[in-house]
Amino acid sequence: MLLRLPTSVSEAQECLAEGAVPVGGATLVWAGWLRDGFPALAMSLRHLPEANAVGAETLGAAVVLGRVDDRVPEALCRAAAAVGTGAVRRAATVGGNLVGSSLRCLLPAALVLNARAVVLEPEGVRETDLAEVLAKRPLLLGLRWTAPLASCHHKAQGAAGGAPPLVVAAALHPVGGGRRLLRVAVRDGYEVLTAAVECRTDPPGSLAALRSGEFGRLPSAAWDIVHDRVGELFSRPVG
Repeated sequence: MLLRLPTSVSEAQECLAEGAVPVGGATLVWAGWLRDGFPALAMSLRHLPEANAVGAETLGAAVVLGRVDDRVPEALCRAAAAVGTGAVRRAATVGGNLVGSSLRCLLPAALVLNARAVVLEPEGVRETDLAEVLAKRPLLLGLRWTAPLASCHHKAQGAAGGAPPLVVAAALHPVGGGRRLLRVAVRDGYEVLTAAVECRTDPPGSLAALRSGEFGRLPSAAWDIVHDRVGELFSRPVG
């Protein structure tokens, strides 16, 4: 297998045109390659600057989870810190988690940030929504979002070999006129539910609006965590 390490977007485009297989941190594809055979040409974005950014409103797809820190919003930082073991976080990448993993542990946090995906195609770079990324699995360069007022993340303890642990993420965004937009995402099993409600400083009203929709079918234990995390988020001073 020949591994290409492009250092510019144009080089990465050339690799795609040549049929290079993106490898990310290879934590999810290695076993398959050992079983089915290695591709003739692979590509890693570890040397591409656009894919290695970490900031208040951006996160590159080639960033390993162990490098995701408090430069990004709390929800995304905590989501990355809760993935696997330290050894996994030193190898697994943001792009691999969102595009290659069935669990997609970062997805709830990315959804409550209303993140957009920056993807690379042979024709060039474009921005799209996360739904397209999950459905079509393009080459992800990174995520972009507008910084929220505040965000939070909770991941329940999971049993080894059991069902995926419950994940709850929430974020408050300014919408003008003294109002805010509350976004909440819940991963229950392999299903991810999302909702957004406008609010001022009224947690009970926001929670009632959430529960009147899709979140009304959450198990009571999951709803209790949503209730607590949203209440805690509203209690924070957010300027």
